[in-house]
Amino acid sequence: MKRLLIIVATLVSTAAAAQTTKVTPLIAHDLGGGARDEGAVLTVEYAPGAEGPIHRHNAHVFVYVIEGSVVMQVRGAEQVTLGPGQTFYEGPNDVHVVGRNASKTQPAKFLAFFVKDKGAPLVSPAQ
Repeated sequence: MKRLLIIVATLVSTAAAAQTTKVTPLIAHDLGGGARDEGAVLTVEYAPGAEGPIHRHNAHVFVYVIEGSVVMQVRGAEQVTLGPGQTFYEGPNDVHVVGRNASKTQPAKFLAFFVKDKGAPLVSPAQ
């Protein structure tokens, strides 16, 4: 859990440069065995107009929008705008090129569930 908090702090400081983004780790747990053997869940809250930097996760990431609307895109795919109850998937080789609040006036919040290699960072910068 300590490593998760360090990684999340890195994500928060990177996102802070982009605008106000709050990342809240909820749980990280060893799933036991195999190449992908750790699960982690967190929430991301985008302030109105906020966006995240280009990055990758080196993990399977499942996103569920809780409130507001977010715009997501991985390299080579179409941009999508998602509202409450809608989902998004990022694979281990995807580069997340667009991640932002679709609104300039309302906040947005989503839940992200990661399945990744144990001890691997949750986020890494990408170009």
